Amino acid sequence: MSGRPEGAGPAGSEPGLGALPGLGALRDHLLAHSIRRGDFVLKSGRRSSWFIDAKQTVCRPDGMLLVAEAVLAALPADATAIGGLTMGADPVAFIAAGVAAARGRSLKAFSVRKEAKDHGPGGRIAGALDPGDRVVVTEDAVTRGTSLLEAARVVRDEGAEPVLLLAVVDRGGTCAAMAAADGLAFRALLSAPDLGFDYEGA
Repeated sequence: MSGRPEGAGPAGSEPGLGALPGLGALRDHLLAHSIRRGDFVLKSGRRSSWFIDAKQTVCRPDGMLLVAEAVLAALPADATAIGGLTMGADPVAFIAAGVAAARGRSLKAFSVRKEAKDHGPGGRIAGALDPGDRVVVTEDAVTRGTSLLEAARVVRDEGAEPVLLLAVVDRGGTCAAMAAADGLAFRALLSAPDLGFDYEGA
């Protein structure tokens, strides 16, 4: 199947927001640098005929700007911080926050460690996140959405409020429903069908 999850809407659009800038160029960059075809085993153990290494786009200079432009356009106006589970969220969050600062917008960035530190102040947050922050939880590419939801739970434990789960690419098609079940909104800049592939969520 290649349809979108119910209620997700087209990638790059959302009721009241309209199309995000530069998505065509971002799609082309992902296809040129991040998509690989072959026989791959996914984190879930399933096999796939394609794989996306989105960091090949997010970490290249021209790709950085394309991602930052689209991410910042998708952010709620009242968002004060962006971050997520390391390492999938790190380049997206830091690039977006840096470009935002250059444009006069204050946006904190942080990482969620996979495990709490056993030294120093401890905890799972590395970076700038304060209680009361309104947080966009991000990831470069998602299949099932579990990393986004895990990061959102850590954010809540820190006294901040996740207001949006945001992926650069949704390859699975299950994230919107999982997020909604947890009372959260989900948005992807681009989806597997946008890139010419079927969703592969479990």
